[in-house]
Amino acid sequence: MTDRAVRQLLPGTDIVGESIVWDVERHCLFWVDIVGRAIRRCDPTGGTQQRWAVDEFPTSIGLRADGGAIVGLTRRVALWDFKGAFETLAVPEPDFVANRLNEGRVAPDGSFWVGTMQSNLTETGAPKDIDTKAGRYYRVDASGNTTLLSDDLYGITNGMVWLPGGSFVTADTVDDAIYIYDVSPDMRSISNRRSFCHAFPRGLPDGACMDAEGAVWTCRVVGGACITRTLPDGTLDRVIELPCSWPTSCTFGGPGLATLFITSARFTMTSDHLAANPQEGGLFAIRPGIAGVPEIRFG
Repeated sequence: MTDRAVRQLLPGTDIVGESIVWDVERHCLFWVDIVGRAIRRCDPTGGTQQRWAVDEFPTSIGLRADGGAIVGLTRRVALWDFKGAFETLAVPEPDFVANRLNEGRVAPDGSFWVGTMQSNLTETGAPKDIDTKAGRYYRVDASGNTTLLSDDLYGITNGMVWLPGGSFVTADTVDDAIYIYDVSPDMRSISNRRSFCHAFPRGLPDGACMDAEGAVWTCRVVGGACITRTLPDGTLDRVIELPCSWPTSCTFGGPGLATLFITSARFTMTSDHLAANPQEGGLFAIRPGIAGVPEIRFG
């Protein structure tokens, strides 16, 4: 069944909702609220919710083959079992103290790829200007070994997808650009960065996911108020309007992976805007008539 209407599932409480994934075994969603310093869980059918407070900024989350989670925190990648302390697995940039982690996702080989950026947050979570491109991409394996994937620099690393042919698609939100890379056979390096698609006139690219036809769904943050579907050849196929102005991350889930779930943010918005638009920072869902693919598990 296709339902093209966008539904709001949860109220607008996330300051920066990000990195949403569907757990096919638990039948629930996991995501992070970076500035809200929380990891969240929701069963969209029964409505059950859970929220874990985090002392650091949680920047991404992935699922592990053993049933736990792998989490990107402010500066480290950690293992977590949905309770107790985070167990540090890797610190990708020990010498770049002005940087923090941002987007992270489990890759097709079961490793965890994570991007960095010059931190745009103060210790209290207030916004801070970015004045340089300092972000890079790293690969972390199950033993914690960390490999720099490319020398290319990013303003804000975002939107990580591996196409069926093996290419890696990612975005630099600062550049308002979505790029595509060749990936080495051992998945330890990426090269030949070039544009994946034409510029889109609304918002900036943020989180992304792939559907079963190999198309890329990209959230358009910073006023974009929509999500786009781009075919594997870079052709824009569809634009879905959203009731939130800062959609941030997306994933397919639910029965048959037929529902597209979308997080959003209310970061930097004025109190007047939020009073008039309380849905900002909410969780949304739509059935676009195309199924997704299951999340890969770490390890």
